Amino acid sequence: MGAQSAGPLVVGVDSSTQSTKTLVVDAETGVVVARGQAPHTVSGGEGKESDPQQWWRALGEALAQCGDAARQASAVSVGGQQHGLVTLDAAGVPVRPAVLWNDVRPAAESERLIAGLGGAEACAERLGSVPGPAFTVAKWAWLRENEPAAAEATAAVRLPHDYLTERLTGEAVTDRGDASGTGWWASSTESYDAEVLARVGLDAGLLPRVARPGEAAGTVHAGDLPLPKGALVAAGTGDNMAAALGLGLRPGQPVLSLGTSGTVYAVSAHRPADPTGTVAGFADARGDWLPLACTLNCTLAVDRVAALLGRDREAVEAGGGAVVLPFLDGERTPNLPGASGLVHGLRHDTTAGQLLQAAYDGAVFALLQALDRVLDADAAADAPLLLIGGGAKGAAWRETVRRLSGRPVVVPDAHELVALGAAAQAAGLLLGEDPAAVARRWGTAHGARYEARQRDTAAWERLAATLADGEALLRR
Repeated sequence: MGAQSAGPLVVGVDSSTQSTKTLVVDAETGVVVARGQAPHTVSGGEGKESDPQQWWRALGEALAQCGDAARQASAVSVGGQQHGLVTLDAAGVPVRPAVLWNDVRPAAESERLIAGLGGAEACAERLGSVPGPAFTVAKWAWLRENEPAAAEATAAVRLPHDYLTERLTGEAVTDRGDASGTGWWASSTESYDAEVLARVGLDAGLLPRVARPGEAAGTVHAGDLPLPKGALVAAGTGDNMAAALGLGLRPGQPVLSLGTSGTVYAVSAHRPADPTGTVAGFADARGDWLPLACTLNCTLAVDRVAALLGRDREAVEAGGGAVVLPFLDGERTPNLPGASGLVHGLRHDTTAGQLLQAAYDGAVFALLQALDRVLDADAAADAPLLLIGGGAKGAAWRETVRRLSGRPVVVPDAHELVALGAAAQAAGLLLGEDPAAVARRWGTAHGARYEARQRDTAAWERLAATLADGEALLRR
């Protein structure tokens, strides 16, 4: 059946750290009729930076791969990597490369800001989150401190998805979901926080308007992309909020995403405020909330351990008492920006496969520890974990999650959930529907179900004890 016969076409964009993906989707059925992908480069070394102009070029390349389907789209939405600091001059040209979410150089600026606002608990209550080094506000404070000329030349500050939406429409617009990851948008007032902006020397006039859920950002006016001029453009959102939309989440359904970074989140009807800073109290793209915890070290860190051991990533073995905390790039959850990896409990009979399994355990433990804080009282203790991201395809990841969580696990068949969520947002705007309900109609969360296993409390206790005892080393 031709997809066009069922309903209008929409485009969902996932502009991530490593690449831009585009999906052209039938708004009625959710059938993907075309897809494209183009890579990004990220600087190596201590800083993690990208030129925003390459995101725009990648968007054009990915859309071109979609052929005629993209040219027939009625609406488009962009989901983008969160937190990135995009600084533009008066002509809209980047002043310098964007500072990305996983750049931990602003650790000192983050600590100063938290202290200046009255400590972690006061920040959580006011902003919804404790603004760690990942947050855009810390990155702006770092830029002012370290590159004052660049800060002075900045006429507009944007998040990655805002930058692409503005180039599409000519309108400076963001949404509450992505804005909630800046540290200068307060969840308590759902608006930009004047005191935070004053503390970091940022004029509110440099920031985009925050669109309401379901509100359009504008229409396509850029002539250099294979999209129809005049097509509706949704406000877009952050990648985690887009994935939540893509799954059609209802409150209390926990999600564990295994990618370069790991995330655990759930939609909540209650505004979150975790004083420990473990959980970011994000807004979602619909009007609810998206409490979320993120670890920096997930699939990439475990793959690195596998490479060091000379083993295939699935070549794990049970048993042994070794513990691996794979904090190879510093860590955000727990907040240990200076940490390196820690191996404890090696014996003569420890095998390489056991050590690799211990690395999986360490990565999953960090996420599951945060899950209890993410879920509120409305969530069922035996609700299945939705497992998404690149790692969800791996048996070793799935079995580790089952063994350490004691919960059932569902692995959705749908991939590219950020782009699907952006497409659902575009479809919701076009059809006047709730985008999460659109995604549920598309059946995006359906997939293989794995029943609960007995929880491995011995491994859990070993990990918890090693993390507590090793804290002095991890803080060095």
